[in-house]
Amino acid sequence: MQKIGILGGGQLGRMLLQTAANYPVTTYVLENDAHSPAAHLCHHFTKGDIKNFDDVYNFGKDLDAITIEIENVNVEALEKLEQEGKTIFPRPAVLKIICNKATQKSYYTEHQIPTSPYVLTHNIDDLAQHTAFLPAVHKLAEGGYDGKGVQVINDESEITKGFDALSVLEKKVDIAKEIAMMIAVGVDGKMALYPAVEMVFDTSLNLLAFQLCPAEISKEVYYKAEAIALASVKNLKSPGIFAVEMFVTPEGDVLVNEMAPRVHNSGHHTIEAHYSSQFDMLWRVMLQYPLGSTDPIQSSLMQNIIGAEGHSGTAHYEGLEEMLKIENAFFHIYGKAETKPGRKMGHVTIMSNEKADLLHKANRIKHNLSVVSKKG
Repeated sequence: MQKIGILGGGQLGRMLLQTAANYPVTTYVLENDAHSPAAHLCHHFTKGDIKNFDDVYNFGKDLDAITIEIENVNVEALEKLEQEGKTIFPRPAVLKIICNKATQKSYYTEHQIPTSPYVLTHNIDDLAQHTAFLPAVHKLAEGGYDGKGVQVINDESEITKGFDALSVLEKKVDIAKEIAMMIAVGVDGKMALYPAVEMVFDTSLNLLAFQLCPAEISKEVYYKAEAIALASVKNLKSPGIFAVEMFVTPEGDVLVNEMAPRVHNSGHHTIEAHYSSQFDMLWRVMLQYPLGSTDPIQSSLMQNIIGAEGHSGTAHYEGLEEMLKIENAFFHIYGKAETKPGRKMGHVTIMSNEKADLLHKANRIKHNLSVVSKKG
């Protein structure tokens, strides 16, 4: 029985542990919150800070391997553990590149991977020198997530909305579609690619609203996206699972937006809709088993279930029982006790080979299921 640890105890850790039950592995979780979604599903829970050197090092020193469910971890501790012979998925060197949007962009430039034009800014004064680059998107180099740390700056009058720290100022490009691909890389370097998904965003929350698999793109665009996603991951030279998010322009060009070195929201549909899910695939990688099949069983739509506006407190799922009657809709409630506006509380995957059916069911769920705070 291999001993494998997960840094972080959120919903990604939870779904990873649900799959771990199928394999001969002893699971460990390091997380500050003893009531986090993943806490009760592992064999061994350690309360601690994933950003603290000592907590991460002491957690990992007696394990065979470690993975992450969030990038914001103590990389120095992981580097020391790697030097001592522990296997880290992905390698700490990869986290150093991807955790910082500035180094991530530099990585694309270095390896001739197409991405939006950009400049680095170090503070607001620096940003003010680049008005000719506007309209653009200002992204905090470190610490942003789920739309936080991202600010659209249309013209000079909006400069003060920017970040007074190292950031990427990314030229606004025309986007016809946003797509993503999940890629698994084995310890032996073999790769498995999931079909591209098409992402539709909630612009008010800057969160993924739903995604469709497969993405509706031409064969030509698909082959471009596949080549770019594979190059993005191959040059990292690390086993693990990776999400590559890309923009498709009206002209059919494909640009990498960003990468995640872990299981990801854009791969949740694979639990029901593909033969080997992204979570199953990561266990296969870590346990050095053959990679699974990424083929779809059926077309799918994955929709996030998020906390309702104006509701903060004990979570209550209004309309869930009625929605569970919908055929081929699979609900995942993450077990978060507290809801707040825009917080990811779960997701639903709907399967059907008819796009109209997928969209109709997703719309029903969107309007009839809400996560509210329980009164009294």
